[in-house]
Amino acid sequence: MSLDIERVLGLSARQAIRAEFRFSPEAPLAVGVELLVQGGPRVLWRIGRDLLHQGLRSATGFGDVRMWPSPSEEPATAWLQLTSRETAALFEIPVRPLAEWLECTYGLVPAGREVDMIDWAVTAADLLRRPTSDSD
Repeated sequence: MSLDIERVLGLSARQAIRAEFRFSPEAPLAVGVELLVQGGPRVLWRIGRDLLHQGLRSATGFGDVRMWPSPSEEPATAWLQLTSRETAALFEIPVRPLAEWLECTYGLVPAGREVDMIDWAVTAADLLRRPTSDSD
């Protein structure tokens, strides 16, 4: 899903950003969020699906990713703060389209059923596989 959001640069300064939200039933715990700045780099974040969902209604997250609803009533928006070692960014996101999209993802993989999608035999084999080098 593509969504136009705004990066808050200051009290009266904002930058339009295109955000691409991606969900895969094979990896249902996280949503890929690619931030596209016109003329700038593409930045990809993996954010917990439940964190995005909860952040539309109440403050959630810690560390690098935090989200909370805006106190304004119309149009309903939420704040998403992303922090890395180099910088922090605050984005304002429209609630309705994100909420509708998230509901579709929960239709594909219901809340609480995410780990049911994991193939544990393959996961265990990957964990137990000895790393190989070019000389093997």
